[in-house]
Amino acid sequence: MKYLNTTIKNVIFCFLLTTIHANAQVNDATAPLHALQADYPTPYIVPQKETIKKVLDRVYNYLEENSASKIINATTKNGITDYKKKDVDITFEPGAFRLTSYEWGVTYAGMLLASKATGEAYYADYSNKRIKLITDIAENYPAKNIKDPDMLKTLHPEALDFAGALCAAFIKAKQDGLNANVDPLVNNYIDFISNKQFRLKDGTLARNRPQDNTLWLDDMFMSVPALAQMGKYTGDVTYFDDAVKQVDQFSKRMFNHEKGIYMHGWVQSMEVHPQFHWARANGWAVMAMVELLEVLPKDHQGYSEVLSQLQAHIAGLVKYQDGTGFWHQLLDRNDTYLETSATAIYTYSIARAINRGYIDKMAYAPGVLLGWNAVASKVNDKGQVEGTCVGTGMAFDPAFYYYRPINVFAAHGYGPVLLAGAEVILLLKGNEFEMNDSSLQLKVKK
Repeated sequence: MKYLNTTIKNVIFCFLLTTIHANAQVNDATAPLHALQADYPTPYIVPQKETIKKVLDRVYNYLEENSASKIINATTKNGITDYKKKDVDITFEPGAFRLTSYEWGVTYAGMLLASKATGEAYYADYSNKRIKLITDIAENYPAKNIKDPDMLKTLHPEALDFAGALCAAFIKAKQDGLNANVDPLVNNYIDFISNKQFRLKDGTLARNRPQDNTLWLDDMFMSVPALAQMGKYTGDVTYFDDAVKQVDQFSKRMFNHEKGIYMHGWVQSMEVHPQFHWARANGWAVMAMVELLEVLPKDHQGYSEVLSQLQAHIAGLVKYQDGTGFWHQLLDRNDTYLETSATAIYTYSIARAINRGYIDKMAYAPGVLLGWNAVASKVNDKGQVEGTCVGTGMAFDPAFYYYRPINVFAAHGYGPVLLAGAEVILLLKGNEFEMNDSSLQLKVKK
C-alpha cells in the first residue's frame, strides 16, 4: 500500500510538471504567439448562408406578426374584405410600423431581395401583400374615408420621405411579377419628385427646414433610386439625367474629398458649412449610388462619374469601420456609439458593389463579412433589430448626434438588415472565403 501511494504521488507530480512545462512552452519566447486565439468582440468567422437565412427569418417572422396586412373599419374595428364599399371609414389594422413610410419602402425592397437570394417566396409575399393593399386603398377609397394619416401623406406627398423609397420599391415589385395596379401611385410619387418638391435654382432637390435652402444628404436616397427605377420602367432617359444630376450636385457641395465621406446638411446662406458626418445619411448616399448604377445604362454620359463617386465614397467609408465591424454614429468621432442601421446599409451597399464588379472584392469583401457578423449580433431572438438610431433631423452641434436615442422600434433598421443579409448570401454564392494565416481572406482559386 505504501508503494502504491508513492507511485500515485509520482504520477501526479509528473503530470503537474508536464502541464507546467506545456504552459511554459505556449507562453515563452519560442512559442508561435501569432497563432494564439484573439479575443474578438464580434464573431470573426466566415458567415454561412444557412446562418444568415436564420437571421433573416427571425426578422421576417417578427415583421409578419407585427406589421399590418389588412384594413379595418375605423369605427367598429372589424376587418374589411370588400373594398367596393367606398362609404366606410377605414384604417390599417394595428401594427408596430407604418406601411407607407420611407423606412418601409426600404423594407419592401429588402424582402424582395431576400426572396431572390434565398429562393423563398414568403419574403416577396410580405411585400407584395402590403403593396397591393396600399394600391387597393388608393384605387377604391376617397381621401375623406381614409383615417390613417400616413396613408393620406403618401397619397398626397408633402416631402420626399413619402414618395421616393416607396416609388422605387413599388416599381421593383411590379417588375418582379406583382399583380397590382401600382402605376397611379408610382406616377403620383414621381410627379411629386420631379415637379413639386422644392429645388434650388440649379435643380438640386432641397428643403426649407431647418433653414431655407437646405440640402439633406438623406434626400439622395429619397429621390435618386425612384428616378433611376422610373428611367428603367418607362425608358425615359430624362429620369436618368435628373438622378445623375442629383448625385453630382449633392456631391459637389457635401462630399469631403479628404475624408471620403459626406456631411449631413448644407445650408445655402451659411458662409461656413459645419461638417457632421452622420452615419445613416452617408448610408443613404452610398445606397443611392449603388441603386442608380444598377439600372443606369453604361453608355449614359454620367455613368463613369457616378461610378467614380461611389468608389471614392466606399474607399472613405471603410477607413472608419470599427474593429467590432460596426461604424460609429458620427463616422469620424470614435466616442459616438456604434450604430446598426448604417452598418447594415454599408454592408449591403459594399457587398452589392463587389457583386457588380464596381470595386475590388479581395480588398473589400472581408470588411463586408465582418460588417454582417456585427449586424447579425444585433438581431435579437424576437427578430427585433437593436442599436438603431431613431429618426433624426439636422443639427450643427455635436450633442444632437451624440445623444440621439436608439430603439428596437426605429423602423430604419429592418430593411437594411434584410438587404445586407440577402446581398451577403449572394456574395457567398459567388465566392469562397477562408481563415488564411488567422485572418479572414478571399480564397483565391489557383
